[in-house]
Amino acid sequence: MNLHSIRAIYMFEMARTGRTLMQSIASPVISTALYFVVFGAAIGAHMVSINGVSYGAFIIPGLIIMSLMTQSTANASFGIYMPKFSGTIYEVLSAPISSVEIVCGYVGAAATKSVILGLLILATARVFISFEIAHPFWMLGFLVLIAVTFSLFGFIIGVWADGFEKLQLIPLMIVTPLSFLGGSFYSINMLPPFWQKVALFNPVVYLISGFRWSFYDVADVNVLVSAGMTLAFLALCMGVLWWIFKTGYRLKG
Repeated sequence: MNLHSIRAIYMFEMARTGRTLMQSIASPVISTALYFVVFGAAIGAHMVSINGVSYGAFIIPGLIIMSLMTQSTANASFGIYMPKFSGTIYEVLSAPISSVEIVCGYVGAAATKSVILGLLILATARVFISFEIAHPFWMLGFLVLIAVTFSLFGFIIGVWADGFEKLQLIPLMIVTPLSFLGGSFYSINMLPPFWQKVALFNPVVYLISGFRWSFYDVADVNVLVSAGMTLAFLALCMGVLWWIFKTGYRLKG
């Protein structure tokens, strides 16, 4: 394992974040804070609690996961797309660096930025809403696992995309709708029985449910099932990346 190459890619990507703090960090934190103000402090004060948790506190895990998914996907996809766009990807591929080291560098940086963002949003939520974290270690575990998983997913999108329009297509048309329909603002147990069964086909339900359990000890699905589904999606992304580097799909030629 060439740790120097991983560190070089990682530090380059982290330095890019430092040059775009307003876009990559401040903007997501401010936009999510508006959700806390509107839905948590204002509307939430007039709504009943869900599973014994106040509405304002109930939506915190969902909003963090929404931002985490969006930013992890965007950071990783843009990080690998720009070398493709500028042509510098061929220098990376011709260097004595393995595919594992390339992925570790880009995905590690994207996941790190997303975890930092998630923790900042969590700290911001404390300003507007009172809440407790029942299982802090599980919370951090889910946070890191989801950040890494969607960074891998974003890396795949960055390799697949051959234009800036495609770079935004899947996050806007698939990831964002699934996150809104995955229980970010409600419990799927509030839905009619038929739609509860339909909701279980949405993978984001398992992510939000497991993360919410780490806060309040309440969940829509079993926490082990949530962790298993997240690990399954992680394994799927790793399998796709293995195929991409094995075949050179949209990286070579």
